[in-house]
Amino acid sequence: MAKFDIIAATGCPTGIAHTFMAKEALEKAAAERGLTIKVETHGQVGVENELTKSEIAGAKAVVVAADKDVQAERFAGKPMVSVGVSKALSVEAAGKLIDRALAAKGDSTVAAAADVEDEVEEKESIGHIIYKHLMNGVSHMLVFVVAGGVLTAVSFLWGITSFDSTASDYNSFAAMLKIIGGIAMNLMVPVLSAYIAESIGKRPALVPGFVAGMIAIQGLPVNAETGMIDAGGAGVGFGFLGGIVGGFLAGYVILLLEKVFAGLPKNLDGLKAIFLYPLFSTAIVGLVMLGISGPMAAINTAMMDFLKGLSASGAVVLGLAIGCMCAFDMGGPVNKAAYVTGTAMLTEALAAGVGTDTYNFGTNFMAAVSAACIVPPLITTFAVVVGKKYFSQEDHDAGIVNLILGCTHITEGAIPFMTKNIWPVMPIMMLGSSIASILTIMFNVHDPAPHGGFLVLPVVENGPLWVLAILIGAVVGGILFVAFKKYDFEKNQKAAPVAKPVEASKAAAVEAPKAEAADFVKVENVFVAEDFASRDEALSFVSNQAVKAGIASDADAVMNAFLAREAEGTTGMMEGFAIPHAKSDAITEAAVIVVKDESGVTGWDTMDGAPVNVAIALLIPGAQAGTTHLKILSKVAEALMDEDFRATVKGSTDAAEIAKTINARLV
Repeated sequence: MAKFDIIAATGCPTGIAHTFMAKEALEKAAAERGLTIKVETHGQVGVENELTKSEIAGAKAVVVAADKDVQAERFAGKPMVSVGVSKALSVEAAGKLIDRALAAKGDSTVAAAADVEDEVEEKESIGHIIYKHLMNGVSHMLVFVVAGGVLTAVSFLWGITSFDSTASDYNSFAAMLKIIGGIAMNLMVPVLSAYIAESIGKRPALVPGFVAGMIAIQGLPVNAETGMIDAGGAGVGFGFLGGIVGGFLAGYVILLLEKVFAGLPKNLDGLKAIFLYPLFSTAIVGLVMLGISGPMAAINTAMMDFLKGLSASGAVVLGLAIGCMCAFDMGGPVNKAAYVTGTAMLTEALAAGVGTDTYNFGTNFMAAVSAACIVPPLITTFAVVVGKKYFSQEDHDAGIVNLILGCTHITEGAIPFMTKNIWPVMPIMMLGSSIASILTIMFNVHDPAPHGGFLVLPVVENGPLWVLAILIGAVVGGILFVAFKKYDFEKNQKAAPVAKPVEASKAAAVEAPKAEAADFVKVENVFVAEDFASRDEALSFVSNQAVKAGIASDADAVMNAFLAREAEGTTGMMEGFAIPHAKSDAITEAAVIVVKDESGVTGWDTMDGAPVNVAIALLIPGAQAGTTHLKILSKVAEALMDEDFRATVKGSTDAAEIAKTINARLV
C-alpha cells in the first residue's frame, strides 16, 4: 500500500467546481515541495479517491479544505489544518496550508518557512463550523431542487395549465411530470434540515432532522373552527429558515442526548441507537419546532415582504442587491444565501400556480438570480478572447472553458481570476451581474427552473430578452476586465527595465541565469541502459556520476542528501517515474542526471506501486534550496503530468533526445 506525505479531503456545498479546484491546487503545491499527496474529494457524485485507514495512519499531516462534513474525525490525532474550501483554491494558498499542517507536528524546518499568518491556532472558528454544517445541508438539498424544479418547468412545455385536468391544454404526461417535480421540491426543506443535523450529530440526527424539516414546511396545524391545535387542521409553514433552525436544533439535541446517556452500560449501545436517540430526539425537536412555528412563520413572511418591498423600490434596487450577492463570493455563503432565497421563492411560486402574483414575483426573482450567477464566467470568456495578449495561456484556456460553465449556471469558474486580483475584479464581476439582474427584472423574464442556465431556455418566459440581459452584463464586465488587465500589463512592462538590473544581481548570487536552464540536462549525464538492483544502488550511481561530471565534490555527501530526502517521503511517482533530489553544499552547480532501467528498479515506494524505469535526479547546491530547487522541481512535476512527455522520455533510448525533451520543459 502506497504511503503519502500529505492526505487531504476537499468538498464544497455543490460539489461541482470548488471541490476539484482545491484538489488540483493541493496536488500542485505538494509537487512543488517534493511531497506525495492523496486528495479525497466529496463531490456531487459522492466520495472519490477515498482514503484508506492505512493511508491515514501513514500520512505525516492532514489538510481538510471543505465547507461540508468530510468525516474529519477519521483524522483524530494527526497533525491537521481544517479550513473552508475557498482557502485552497490557488497553489500558493494550498502550499501555505500544507506548510501549516506539517508545522503542526513540530517540524522546525517547515515552521520557519511558514509566515506569521500561518502560525495561528489550528482550531476551526465557530463561524466556519456553523457554515460547514449549513452547507452540508445545502449540498444535499440542491439536487432535489434542481431535479424537482427542472421537471416542473418541463411540464409547462405542454402549456401553462397542462397539469390541470379541467384546463383546455391538459396533458396527462405533463401532469405526472409536475407531480414528480412537486414531490422532489417538497423534499427540499426536510433534506436541508436532516443533513444539517447529520453533519452535527451524525446518523442518529437524521430522524429528528427530517421531522424538523417536515414541521417547517407544514407548520402547527390548527382547527379553523375551534382555533385549537388539531392534527387534522392546517398550519402555516415557515420555509427554509425553519429548516435551518430545525437542522441545528436536531443535531445539537443528539449531542446533548449522547452526554445524557453516556453512563448507560456498553451493552445498551444498540438500544440507544435504535430506540432512545430517535424517540427522545424526535419528541424534543418536534415539540420545540411546533412551539416556535408562530414566530418563525412571522419571520419568514417578514423576509419575503422585505424582498418584495425591494421590488416595489424598483428593478434597480432589487437587481443590484441580487447581482452583488451572487457575484460577491461566487458559490460562497453570500452567493448561496441569494440562491437559496431564490429557490425558496420559486418553491412558493410553483405551489401558488401560474398567473398568481406569488408566481410572477418568484419566477422573476429566480431569473434574476440565475442571470447574476451566469455572468461572471462569461465575463472571463469575453476578456480572454478580446484581450488575449494580456492573459497567460493557462488563464486563456480557463476562460474558454468558462463559456461552458457559465452557460450551465456554474459560477465558480470565475474564482481563479478573482483570487489573483480581488480588487478590482470582484467589483467588476458584481457590476456585470447586477446589470444582468436589473435588466432581467425590467424585461419581465420568468424562470420556473432553479438551475441549468441556458439549458432551460425553452421554459423561460421572454427567454431571448433574458439572454440579451446576460450578454449585456457579460460584455460590460468583460470590457472593464480587459481594461484592467491592459493597464496592469503596461504597468509591468514599464516597470520591468527598472527592476531588471536589481533582480539580476540578486539572482546571480543564488541561481544560474535563465539562458543556462537549457543546459541543466547534458547529454553526457543521461544514462539509458542501466541495471540497478535497488533504489539505493541507483542513487549511489547518480552520486558518483555527479562527482565525475564535476557537479559535486563528495559522492557520500550527495548520497546522504538523497537518502535524507527519501526518509522524509518517497520521491517515487507514477507510471515508472521518480524525481529524487539532493540539496547539499557538496554540490557545486544545479544539474539534472537521468538514469533509465528498462527492467525497472524495485523497492522504490511509488504512488502506484510500479517499479521505477526513469529517475530524473535533481542536484541542487545548498544555497539554492529555496529557489532553483523549487523552480526545477515544479517544472519537472508539471512535465510528468503530460502524457506525451512521459511517453517520449520513457520510450526513447537516445540520450540527446531525452536531454532535449527535459530541457525544453525547464526553460
